[in-house]
Amino acid sequence: QVQLVESGGGLVQAGGSLRLSCVASVRTFSRDIMGWFRQAPGKEREFVSRIRQSAGLTRYADSVKGRFTISRDIAKNTVFLQMNSLKPEDTAVYYCAAAASNAAMYSYEYDYWGQGTQVTVSS
Repeated sequence: QVQLVESGGGLVQAGGSLRLSCVASVRTFSRDIMGWFRQAPGKEREFVSRIRQSAGLTRYADSVKGRFTISRDIAKNTVFLQMNSLKPEDTAVYYCAAAASNAAMYSYEYDYWGQGTQVTVSS
């Protein structure tokens, strides 16, 4: 029973764009917070962005502000991450996750996780 399924990762040149999608089950999508995290080799999993379903409020890590945009399609139980002006340091496995309404930018606050999708940005 898959709760979250990410897609859209791939190989892109620096300066390029990718759009990640995360399709959630109805039960998982009912969580108030949907977020994106990423993990590069040898690094801890880090917060990228989140959206509050009930209000549409968004938050971004400083490293991606102005370049990434999180959005959702409620009817399709889907969350997106539009990534523009990609840099080599954006290379990582990207995960979508769901959490209760009090979750912020800490991975331990999230209850459900997808399997991840690889994003590789070449120089």
